[in-house]
Amino acid sequence: MTKREKEAPYKKLLSKINGTEIINVNMLLSRLQLPLRSAVALIGRSNLVGAQQICLSEAFAQLSIKQASSVLTFVRHSTSKSQGAVNKAKDGAGRRLGAKKSGEQYVIPGNIIFRQRGTHWFPGDNCAMGRDHTIYATESGYVKYYKDPDRHPKRQYIGVVFERDQILPLPRNSRRRRRLGMEVSKMDTPASEEVQVRTDLVVESDGGSAVSVKQTPNVKKAKQWENLKIKSGYMYRQSNWEIGRAAERANVKVEAFKPGNRWLAWRKANARKLKTAEKRGLRKG
Repeated sequence: MTKREKEAPYKKLLSKINGTEIINVNMLLSRLQLPLRSAVALIGRSNLVGAQQICLSEAFAQLSIKQASSVLTFVRHSTSKSQGAVNKAKDGAGRRLGAKKSGEQYVIPGNIIFRQRGTHWFPGDNCAMGRDHTIYATESGYVKYYKDPDRHPKRQYIGVVFERDQILPLPRNSRRRRRLGMEVSKMDTPASEEVQVRTDLVVESDGGSAVSVKQTPNVKKAKQWENLKIKSGYMYRQSNWEIGRAAERANVKVEAFKPGNRWLAWRKANARKLKTAEKRGLRKG
């Protein structure tokens, strides 16, 4: 019989003592080694005297484990190490939650009206909610706390109105106040009046003779920029071929361009260099 087979029944026996579970049986066996050894020694001495030969397994079976005065129980202690004030109970400062603006108080866009954890209040007209449930104003006006049963039967809302006397919620299907305090309304167009224009005017001179003056139509000449069309880049400009014929329209004679004329290109470059050197000399002087 191996050592493991010998210890198996005693581990099961020692696993429960008076209904109290022992979490670590090996720890209990290490504590019982000394009394077990003394009991086995006594049994061996009795065998030497002349008693019957008893096997070691039978000797263990004769042992009776009695209830000790103190029951062994497992107590779990805190795993937090004592490292000063790092792992102690923390009691931080308050987050200063609650209302920051009262009813009918004037606010501007971005002003915080109510700080909260969770949605105790919901954003209404001209208000919005941040990611930490903070309600702030999006328009300038006066704060209003109200309920809207048509929108939700139990929710509470915070809104901003443009006039102090305005009441929220607005009636259903009513005109909604727009941004900048403007309302949607139909514009009244004035009735057009017919104006009679006289074509002939008679001016009396000092000599008594009448002078007839006829009205001539005021025809404006078409200007150059009136016929411009929008081009790429949202710019109004003439086409390239129209710009190239500007000298022809102004009766200015221009030499025809000859590609590959290196002599003409050298003369133009040399003239530019002389002109640049002349400007630099004037600056230094």
